[in-house]
Amino acid sequence: MKKRGPLLALFLSVVLLLSGCSSLTVLDPKGPAARTLSDTIIFSILMMIGVLVVVYVLYIYMLTKYRARKSNEGYEPPHEEGNIWLEITWTAIPIIIVAILSVVTVKTTVAVENVPEGYESQKPLVIYASSSNWKWHFSYPEEGIETVNYVNIPTHRPIEFRLYSFGTITSFWIPQLHGQKYAMSDMITKLNMVAEEPGSMMGRNANFNGEGFAHMEFEALAMSAPEYEKWVDDVKATAPELTEDEFNKLLNTAHVGRMTFSSTHLEFSPPPEEGHHHGSGGDHSSDESPDTEHDGHHGQDEHDNHDEQGSHDGH
Repeated sequence: MKKRGPLLALFLSVVLLLSGCSSLTVLDPKGPAARTLSDTIIFSILMMIGVLVVVYVLYIYMLTKYRARKSNEGYEPPHEEGNIWLEITWTAIPIIIVAILSVVTVKTTVAVENVPEGYESQKPLVIYASSSNWKWHFSYPEEGIETVNYVNIPTHRPIEFRLYSFGTITSFWIPQLHGQKYAMSDMITKLNMVAEEPGSMMGRNANFNGEGFAHMEFEALAMSAPEYEKWVDDVKATAPELTEDEFNKLLNTAHVGRMTFSSTHLEFSPPPEEGHHHGSGGDHSSDESPDTEHDGHHGQDEHDNHDEQGSHDGH
């Protein structure tokens, strides 16, 4: 009884701690791609639980049946060379489990790489998502606008994110809409997703890339099509244009807040697929000079002023 006390206390502690945790965002999907991934995760967990149940049941059964008792004291079991059917069974079962998980994983991977089913006929909204130091730039070539550290998207329309980096490799991830995919300096990677529910979701960099990694988060706000169009119109009417000089200063600033512009950097700094080699550019390290730091704060002050003039910043 004394041995059971600490185990019971440990079990109760774990239950109480888990009951206070919020739901995992990967298991709270807001789009078809994330739902497919969530279903795959749950299926894999159930498979593993099934294996554990069988193992522990057999373990308890063996301990109980073959435990030492007075009735079998001194008993010596007969010598056995082995059982071919048992050996085939415990070799085949893991192979079958791995095969099932492999098929499910491959099907899921293929499914989430394509435009979600039912949205193939719609024109996707292309958004270039590029990273620099510890921030994200979102360029909308269709609308001719750009945001920093937040992205607004319409619901029930396919979104094609085109990912690349101005520095180290990062990983673009919005858990409630899709899995993660790497953004690299000399190539474009694409991520197709659809948001089927309006609301605010957290996005982040899932690849460690330096001391500012923990702060490399952004908001992804899904809104209805009319609300999205109104936000785009407000940005075009109130936000300043993004100049090449200001963009270069922004690249060299380690941390900035949310910013909004009525033009994109794609005009003077095209993505890799259009012939621009980011690896040959200037050094966009996190080391800041006093002038750079001042320019970064100046850009943020301008953004705050424009947010006060046009409050439709996605909230």
